[in-house]
Amino acid sequence: MAKHLKSKPQLRVAFQGEPGAFSHEAIIQLLGSGVQVVPCQWFDEVFASLRSGGCDAAVIPIENTLHGSVHENYDHLLHYDHQIVAETNVRIVHNLIAAPGVHPANVRRVFSHPVALNQCLSFFAANPQFERTSFYDTAGSVKMIMSERLEDAAAIASAVAAEIYGARILRRSIEDDRQNYTRFFLLRRAGDPPLKLDDSRKKGWKTSLVFTTRNQPGSLFRALSAFALRDISLAKIESRPLRGKPWEYLFYVDLMGNVEEEKVQRALGHLEELTDLQRVLGCYRV
Repeated sequence: MAKHLKSKPQLRVAFQGEPGAFSHEAIIQLLGSGVQVVPCQWFDEVFASLRSGGCDAAVIPIENTLHGSVHENYDHLLHYDHQIVAETNVRIVHNLIAAPGVHPANVRRVFSHPVALNQCLSFFAANPQFERTSFYDTAGSVKMIMSERLEDAAAIASAVAAEIYGARILRRSIEDDRQNYTRFFLLRRAGDPPLKLDDSRKKGWKTSLVFTTRNQPGSLFRALSAFALRDISLAKIESRPLRGKPWEYLFYVDLMGNVEEEKVQRALGHLEELTDLQRVLGCYRV
């Protein structure tokens, strides 16, 4: 008798928002469509789900080219022992979406996340008949207008959201700025086996870390000199308040290089001598 082969379980990937959110697009870019998505209401729920085993991986936004860093997620990266294993950039394309059969002339209200609404101000200026209405999520606004069968409303969200909920795109790419990108991290629990990722187009490495320095004149200058003296390029530096120590800060740094490289190891060793706390958050291909 032929033995029944067990199918490999789908990878479960958590994200904040509803299916069709831009984080969902990031998951598809990173891992393809053959994964099981685990929607969460809040960012801390995403991190907690990964820690508890409710998912196998997580995708979080960390930075937008127009609105800057997602500070909450920088804080979560410190408080949870997860590793960054990949990053991707998603071009944010906002579309005007309605239920099938709804004519643009009948639309009076447009729902979406406040950030998305504010990124389409030129569209609203050209269409003053539309009332901007804040909602908790871009994809969630599409889900809502479809479930409630609203005939006088539309939503602003991704094309993926329109496809998932069976809605129709009335106007494509209504955002003010075409250079609108969000950077996302793919997270795994520390010690989890590596994922098979398509890194064929990626040529370099990036390492993300966090550290604190003593509150003394020149302490940050000396800390960053650990990289400058070894010609290591820094792609980003972000400061966050250090809880419990007013006016002291954590510094998150992305450097171009692999932790296995000798010069990076020497830089991190040098930095450790100058800092009170230092932790590598991940090393990944770019």
